[in-house]
Amino acid sequence: MDNKTIVSTSNAPEPIGPYSQAVKVDQTLYISGQIALDPVTNELVTSDISSETHQVLKNLGAILESAGLTFDHVVKCSIFVSDMGNFLAVNEVYGQYFTNNPPARETVEVSKLPKNVNVEISCIAHG
Repeated sequence: MDNKTIVSTSNAPEPIGPYSQAVKVDQTLYISGQIALDPVTNELVTSDISSETHQVLKNLGAILESAGLTFDHVVKCSIFVSDMGNFLAVNEVYGQYFTNNPPARETVEVSKLPKNVNVEISCIAHG
């Protein structure tokens, strides 16, 4: 695939497996699921679900920025939570990043997430 570019930034956590932070094909950016790893300390930010969600979205924002995009370019998000009881708090933080014309999305409760975090978000952006 000639038009496939790997996107990477030191402002987001390094992948913890055999995958890229993001892949850009033509004008579409596919960002891998992000968890609340602080890219500076490499420590998890899990003191509360709001702080954890903010860190996840900061990581997504750093990857978007490295590709020359913003949250306004996001067309689809997938949110995975370990407890749907956290949905309202996650949604409140999420809404602070997607204020105009929010993207399509789904939120799914899963039994377990990497490093036993509470939330993971991936997204697709176009621009």
